[in-house]
Amino acid sequence: NTVHIGLLCRVVITPTLPASVDTSLTTLGHVFLFFSPLHRTATIWKNLNPFWGEEYTLHLPMGFHNLSFYVLDEDTIGHDDVIGKITLSKETISSNPKGIDRWINLSCVDPNEDVQGEISLEIQIVEEEDHKRALCCHVIEARDLAPRDISGTSDPFARILWNGQALETAIIKKTRFPHWDEMLEFVLEEGVAGETPLVIEVWDWDMVGKNDFLGRVEFSLDALQKAPPKGWYRLLPFPSAEEDAGGKLGALRLRIRLSEDRILPSRYYQPLVDLLVESVLCPEDDVTPITLLEDVCSMESRQDVATKLVKIFLGQGLVVPFLGCVNLCEISRTTDPNTLFRSNSLASKSMEQFMKVVGMPYLHEVLKSVINRIFEEKKYVELDPCKIEPSRTRRISFKGSLSEAQIRESSLEVLKGYLKDIIHGIVNSTQKCPTAMRVAFKQLHKQVADRFPEAENQEAKYIAISGFIFLRFFAPAILTPKLFNLRDQHADTQTSRTLLLLAKAVQSIGNLGLQIGHGKEQWMEPLHPFILASIERVKEFLDRLIDVDSENGGPLIYEGYLHKRRAEGLPLVSRFTFKKRYFWLSKESLSYSKSPEWQVRTSIPVQRICAVERVDENAFQQPHVMQITTRDAGGQVLTTYIQCKNVNELNQWLSAIRKVTVSNDCMLPFCHPGTFRGNRWTCCLQTDRAAHGCSRTHSAVTLGDWNDPLDPDTEAQMVYKHLLLGRDKLRSVEDDLLLSIKGISIRRTTYI
Repeated sequence: NTVHIGLLCRVVITPTLPASVDTSLTTLGHVFLFFSPLHRTATIWKNLNPFWGEEYTLHLPMGFHNLSFYVLDEDTIGHDDVIGKITLSKETISSNPKGIDRWINLSCVDPNEDVQGEISLEIQIVEEEDHKRALCCHVIEARDLAPRDISGTSDPFARILWNGQALETAIIKKTRFPHWDEMLEFVLEEGVAGETPLVIEVWDWDMVGKNDFLGRVEFSLDALQKAPPKGWYRLLPFPSAEEDAGGKLGALRLRIRLSEDRILPSRYYQPLVDLLVESVLCPEDDVTPITLLEDVCSMESRQDVATKLVKIFLGQGLVVPFLGCVNLCEISRTTDPNTLFRSNSLASKSMEQFMKVVGMPYLHEVLKSVINRIFEEKKYVELDPCKIEPSRTRRISFKGSLSEAQIRESSLEVLKGYLKDIIHGIVNSTQKCPTAMRVAFKQLHKQVADRFPEAENQEAKYIAISGFIFLRFFAPAILTPKLFNLRDQHADTQTSRTLLLLAKAVQSIGNLGLQIGHGKEQWMEPLHPFILASIERVKEFLDRLIDVDSENGGPLIYEGYLHKRRAEGLPLVSRFTFKKRYFWLSKESLSYSKSPEWQVRTSIPVQRICAVERVDENAFQQPHVMQITTRDAGGQVLTTYIQCKNVNELNQWLSAIRKVTVSNDCMLPFCHPGTFRGNRWTCCLQTDRAAHGCSRTHSAVTLGDWNDPLDPDTEAQMVYKHLLLGRDKLRSVEDDLLLSIKGISIRRTTYI
């Protein structure tokens, strides 16, 4: 059985960082395990009391040991300075079923404790011809060692210590996956104490300065005699307890929850999936598994359930009928069109998650340029008289500070300029909007129009759509661009205020101006003429948006621009061998062409993909590169290298491709994390191009994200778990249903 373990972490930092630290801070979350996924928060500049509020969901294998958080001071030139760290063991996190939510003091960072990786050993005691015994240590290889050099690699060698003696292997340059295959021997003398341990240490060799410690393994002589070690062993730090710095280095507030789900083979979930599909295709009854899910799920878990259901039906190619089903339930029980989809119901959450899964490339294309301009220009904008600070405008005018009236007038013009670009981008984006979104909106438009046909409710069908695309999609992205991957960093205080005012205006436009003049923020009144003038353009945009015939083809899982190169037939020179291409991923193929409009496409059948892995940075001296290994019809193995723009995009594509290939029979168990250059592999330095891979593949491992596409077994398991948690409510529903069938009058809610 495949087992996924999810960690949800929220990171906040205390105001007690040392005053000697430069005030530009960032944190790194680093999980020390065989394939270490790394997450990095945004940098909060010039602040000893930063707040991130960022959440990360990691899907980890059961064998992970520690979760570590590093706080660093970011420097523009040179290396970032490490302030401190927190390391939590799997046992510590598991011992808190409801999760950890508290302040934890940072500890000093000891390089001798920051180790990772494994070493392959075979140790035995042999009898020689002269009746002497020898301790034979076969040091084979190591993998996933910690990078200690600027290049992102190390120069590892192994040192074996026993009874005051030391032997060393050769130094393997520039690799985290060294292959030694050396036999080192000690002569066992009579009378040697049985407590003398055998220690194997791994070090990074440095030409200048001290060598860097990479980890160690220790065996007692008694253990060697009883059960000679053979296999892979986890590298451990020096045996020293990590000491709390007593708050002198500051503290992090962490919210961490570990949940473990055992995922069974697909055939066990098929009846549940069939039941869900049937309830959408043949909605004959008011009581269906989907309506029951909304009844039994808590408000806190409703978003999670909605996300899983959207992904299940995306995989089935039935996401639009599913949305029509849940939306119809919501519309049918709503009596006032002004309250339609205003609550966090299953329908509203499903539509919201659907837009995030399907429409993120569309959102980026519409908003990214204007958001970047707002961040770069850093203009002071304020309309609220209570918050205007004339002193902040001195650099604008050499004649002194501007008056409040002048600041408001200047701010109004700036906001209208930004809003003009935002609204122009949105209302002219009809053809850019994914077809699935347009079809879902068309369906919603008809359902609302049929439910509220009265003349006084003619605006309801527009508000239903604009409420989703403006209030739950564009406005939140404008307010917090970092959370929608529109920016790598959070906005500073001044830019955040500008984004807030713009988001408020976009929300008012999304409400079609119905709430103008009824709120408490009367200082927004100068923007009302612009908002009212935009409403007709928005309605015309919504009319064009729903003017679509049908949804195209099979379900598209992921798409976007990437840089690719083939390993075969091209010299490995530099970054110029990577060509920009537009990629599409579906359940059947991975296709690419020069641009989205280009008619000629190259397709790789999903069934022929046999490995999808990260590539070491030193392979091309480029970050965020992955490799896709395929096997052609003749059995030849081919490799395509693809570079993503950042680590988030890399994780999303890795996850997407791994999930659609999870059932492939041709998956390789090992691969090379480097590339073949200069007649040898850059990772393990083997000279045979066809040599066995030096690293295990990770076809079943993914990193969670709202763009993390389809894993039907995991999604079905999550739905089943929520049904199981609500089994008491389900029994109550069953009792009510039976009583209703028998015609017995009851006061409880009756389901027919």
